[in-house]
Amino acid sequence: MKRIIFVCHGSICRSPAAEFIFKNELKRRGLESEFEVTSLALSNEEIGNDIYPPMKRELDRVGILYERHYARKITMDDYIHADLIFYMDDSNKRIISYLLNDRDNKIKPIYFYTDDVYEIEDPWYTDNFSKVVSQIKRCVNDILDNIS
Repeated sequence: MKRIIFVCHGSICRSPAAEFIFKNELKRRGLESEFEVTSLALSNEEIGNDIYPPMKRELDRVGILYERHYARKITMDDYIHADLIFYMDDSNKRIISYLLNDRDNKIKPIYFYTDDVYEIEDPWYTDNFSKVVSQIKRCVNDILDNIS
């Protein structure tokens, strides 16, 4: 089983969207039993909080199923048990490099396999939830095309 973690700053917008988009795509491809997927935070700011309501509305709009989410900060134990960890932007990259020693080269940008996406902007600040979900969907499909 492959263990995948998506991370973003607070884990209330981008990383839970990526988690549930990934899970929806796994189901569509019949691969649910081959992966364990979660989303985590890089900060303590939103610990325990659910997905931000505007992100839920966008996931509903595009037909992505999700469940109650509890933001939690990533730990070294999470790193040890993960096969791959995907972050969203350069700010996330800097923070995760302070939190974890990537001795096993597990940490990559979510757009690692996607040629024309560089960073997934934080819709908390930009209010561009539609663009973010669209970009995450493309990145998730490219990830699955390359690792499954």
